[in-house]
Order: sequence, then structure tokens, then C-alpha cells
Amino acid sequence: MHDLTNLPVEVRPDRTLRVKIIDACGLACSFCHNEGTPVTADNTDRTADQFTGTPGRSGRVSIYLKTNGADFLPTRIPADTDFALALAAVRGSLATNEVHFTGGEPTLHPDLPGLIRIARRLGLTVGLTSNGENGAAVLPEAAAAGLDRINLSVFGTTPEELAAVQAPRLASPKLAARKLDALTQTIETARAHGIKVSANIVIPDHHHIERVLRIIEQHGRSIVVRILVSLEDDGAPLAAMQQIVDHLGAVPVRRIITAGASDQRVRYRLPDGRTLYAKSIRPVRLPATCTDCRFNNPDDCQEGYYGIRMYRATNGPFMVGVCIQRMDLCLPLGEFVMSQRCQEVATFREDEAARLARLYSVNAPAGGT
Repeated sequence: MHDLTNLPVEVRPDRTLRVKIIDACGLACSFCHNEGTPVTADNTDRTADQFTGTPGRSGRVSIYLKTNGADFLPTRIPADTDFALALAAVRGSLATNEVHFTGGEPTLHPDLPGLIRIARRLGLTVGLTSNGENGAAVLPEAAAAGLDRINLSVFGTTPEELAAVQAPRLASPKLAARKLDALTQTIETARAHGIKVSANIVIPDHHHIERVLRIIEQHGRSIVVRILVSLEDDGAPLAAMQQIVDHLGAVPVRRIITAGASDQRVRYRLPDGRTLYAKSIRPVRLPATCTDCRFNNPDDCQEGYYGIRMYRATNGPFMVGVCIQRMDLCLPLGEFVMSQRCQEVATFREDEAARLARLYSVNAPAGGT
């Protein structure tokens, strides 16, 4: 096991806004948090007190819904003036240099390039997280609109591995094989059009080590691979992650810490010169908002404070949240930008950037994602 305490440390202040642009998704993964919101297709005829995280016709889940207090259904965000004004309002209240599109599955949005163009006109870098199911069809135009990078969620290399983490309705090896082919085409299309590509692989425990190693072998020669611990972290994911880097003979090169959010990662160099990242969660809390939270303990708070998220409520306003386990903390955009919580986030970002810079004796960072 390598000693990480003496690695060079890079501190990057959190300047990212995550935006859930669509709820639809062609997969039904058993561990999906769906950005904290209910699955719209399964809850359209329900009132907020009836929202359920139990799989409906879609087969999809939102794992925190039973306890997170979500009280609105997310809708698809049109590429229109309202969206531009919403981005501008957030940027005017919080230092922001990147917007990161999530879902659901962002590549299913019918006007993804339009959303990208709006963000780029506001001077924002644009990334997205995707399962790759529709990338080949939309990425050429998305690249032309200014898409910078795509983070691909990869669950396996065989149809059986992908099917194993799907709801019964979608647990078909034949369907899974089509989804894996689509993922490969997405990777090829993204690289061909100059989009930065990375593969995100969640590792729950040591039973998944062989699966993760196969993914690294298959995709790690063409794109950057990032291993992520499962949010439901009892220590097993970190132990499994360490076994993987030891098995690969990976040498740690640098720690990268996001100041003002819980994201941290270690960059490794593999024996053949390739890069591998291992991403984990720091126990970060907002100093006021998180103090009295019922989840504020090492066992129940699974993501920590990860950053700002924006949604559009069905038949309602844009909403801004700070935690997928506490969706009851979401505020309408207009209220958020005038709130103490917005000021708390802004102050916390800057204070932690300065504190980490002092701690690791690095220059206070001026920006980053």
C-alpha cells in the first residue's frame, strides 16, 4: 500500500453547477439516486406525499426518495430564455465557471446542443454525465455547440454484468448487449469529435474487483478511467479500490481536492504510462445548514456537501438544492439567490480554498472545476 500523505496536493475550488436537464433514462440501475428526485414517469399522478422510490412501470429507482423529503417532480429543461436567465442568476450569485448536465440520461434530451450553446454564450465550460446509450447520435452536434467533456458511467464489459444491475424489466442480456454497443459507439464518436472522455466505474466491494479490472483493460487504453467508491460506503469500497491499484502496480502521483465540496481523487500512473484516478468522498459539511441535520454522522451522510444542483419543477420554478439526501432543503431559484444559504455556500467555498491552501502550502487557487 502506498503512503499518500506526502503526495503533492492540488486544490481546485468548486465552481461547478450541476443541472438535471431531463429525467428520462433508458436504463434502470438498482443503485440510482436520480439526483435526489422522484422518477417522473412513475409519479405523475401522485401528490408529493405519495411519491415513491419503489420501482413502477419504468423499473427505475431513486434510492433516497423514502427519506429525502423531495416534494416536486423534475421536468425536462427547454433550451430557452428562462434557462439562460436561470444560469445567469446562479452565476451572478456564486462564482461559476462550469455547468455539468445530468439526468436521467442527458443524451436523450431533444435539444442538448441548444442547452450547450446557451451555457457557452454565458462563458461556461460544459460537461455531462452519461451512460452512453444515445451519444453517437447527438455528440457530433453537441461537440460543435461546445461540449467540453463527457463522463461515462460504465457498469461492465459483458451483457450479463450490465443486466445484473438492472431492474427485471430491463435485465435482458440481449438489451444489455445493445446498450454496451451504444456505449462503445459513444466513446468512438466523442473521441472523433474532440470531446474529453472519461469512464466512471463504481466499486461497491471486493466482489466487484474482477469486473472493474476488466473495464479498465477494455476501455483504459483509449480513455481516462476513474474508480468511484459507492455512496453507500461502509469501508468496503475503499478497501476494494486499494486492492485494484495494488494489483495494477499503480503509482500515486498527485492528490486533487475540490475545495468547498466533498470530491477528492488521487491520480495514479500505471506501469505503461496510462493515468488512473481513484475518487472518494471527503467528510465535508456546510457549517450552518448541515450542523443539525439528522444525517450528520459518519454512517448516514453518504455524499457530504457535494455542491449546488439545479432542477426545473414540473409546472413550477427552477429549484436549487444542496443535498440529494435532503431535498427538503431545495429552494426556488429566486429565493435561493437571496438566501443565507447561498451566502453560506459562497463563503464556505472561499474559506475552504484558503484553508486547504494553507494546510498544503500551495498557492490559493483562483479557479477550477
